[in-house]
Amino acid sequence: MTISSRTRTAVTVLAAACLSATALVLSPGVAGAASTLGAAAAQSGRYFGAAISTSHLGESAYVNTWAAEFNGVTPENEMKWDTVEPNRNQFNFGPGDQIAGQGRSRGMKIRGHTLVWYQQLPGWVSGLDANNLRSAMLNHISQAAGHWKGQLIAWDVVNEAFEENGTRRQSVFQQKLGDGYIEDAFRAARTADPNAKLCYNDYNTDGVNAKSTGIYNMVRDFKSRGVPIDCVGFQSHLGSNSNLGSYQANLQRFADLGVDVQITELDVGGSGSGQANVYRQVAQACMAVSRCTGITVWGVTDKYSWRSGDTPLLFDGNYGKKQAYTAVLDVLNGGAPNPGGGGTVRAVASNRCLDVPGSATAAGTALQIWDCHTGTNQQWTRASTGELTVYSGDGKRCLDTASGGTAAGTAAVIASCTGGTGQKWTFTGSGTITNAQSGLCLDVTGAATANGTKVIIWTCNGGSNQQWAAAA
Repeated sequence: MTISSRTRTAVTVLAAACLSATALVLSPGVAGAASTLGAAAAQSGRYFGAAISTSHLGESAYVNTWAAEFNGVTPENEMKWDTVEPNRNQFNFGPGDQIAGQGRSRGMKIRGHTLVWYQQLPGWVSGLDANNLRSAMLNHISQAAGHWKGQLIAWDVVNEAFEENGTRRQSVFQQKLGDGYIEDAFRAARTADPNAKLCYNDYNTDGVNAKSTGIYNMVRDFKSRGVPIDCVGFQSHLGSNSNLGSYQANLQRFADLGVDVQITELDVGGSGSGQANVYRQVAQACMAVSRCTGITVWGVTDKYSWRSGDTPLLFDGNYGKKQAYTAVLDVLNGGAPNPGGGGTVRAVASNRCLDVPGSATAAGTALQIWDCHTGTNQQWTRASTGELTVYSGDGKRCLDTASGGTAAGTAAVIASCTGGTGQKWTFTGSGTITNAQSGLCLDVTGAATANGTKVIIWTCNGGSNQQWAAAA
């Protein structure tokens, strides 16, 4: 992670369904669901970790929250080069040992971060010539990975080695050692700790873009030539307006190369429902990709975050659980519960209603879209397959029935009341349509199958989870 400010790629929210309404159906709790993030993640064999700093280990609320909620840990700075080897061949493992030891005592999965990074380097490294730099890099990997051999589940072997356009970053390693230094680093790490997963880690790779594609091509090449790479880390420093339209697909394409994927430094600037929605989408994407083995948030509490002004974490400055916390916990527990039956969402003061007729059974229920100003009844029958389509509309219709469609194959059409570019999402996958300016989100749980998909209405400004289940 770069501790200085980064310029993030501009992103946009998906076009919104303009449903400004008040929902009536309240969701019950999930029977037997895990009550902490780590325990919930462990149900699917995953971890949910946090980056931890030794500078805060004297604060009981910090330690207690970490210990209670998480089943994984990444040292925030304590395993970086400037801490571990401040002078050549003089190693300081104490801070890293402190965090690793506490993690082990609590049965946590420990990630090592990071062996080779162009930042937080001691000054002596940059002054070396090519031969000495290569020797120093290989020795550093051997000593650090060897010291923690057998204790860590994974190492970020090389961190942030690509530019936004998908080319190699012109770091001191790249300039003096050339492209081969990344491969050399992975081979050295495998020798030093044969059992740790060896990861490449980077930021702004949250969708299919030039940077993630450059990394993808490197990983594909490494796998084809037997270079020992086991996983790819996606930092995911996001904002509440981040467009995650290709997030899951991006994770999946890396997984299809035969590597694990891990969310390594997650934080989401913002607050309330917008922040919660992005956290939810990230968690859903990881749960939907079988080789996504875990998620790490970059810190425990907002007050110690590197982005503290953005309030990006799951616990506020007083260690209170935020709306985003509940969103993530629900996903890790398998998604929102099915309350059974139908429900009604009505717009009292605006022009949209989303209704379920009380006489309909769950299996044949039709979603009814009412124009509350004119009373015109529009229907769409929730079939086993179908598409939700977001497109630029005329400013009037937000949720409608595609003309000419039959009940079994009808596509629900969602027009952006303020304009927007067409986006599609199928019921067989996962996805979210979010209205950032209004009060509602229309969501479908990623874990549900086509026939059992649950339509969830979220009150974005209040955070209450309201549901209508379109059961098979």
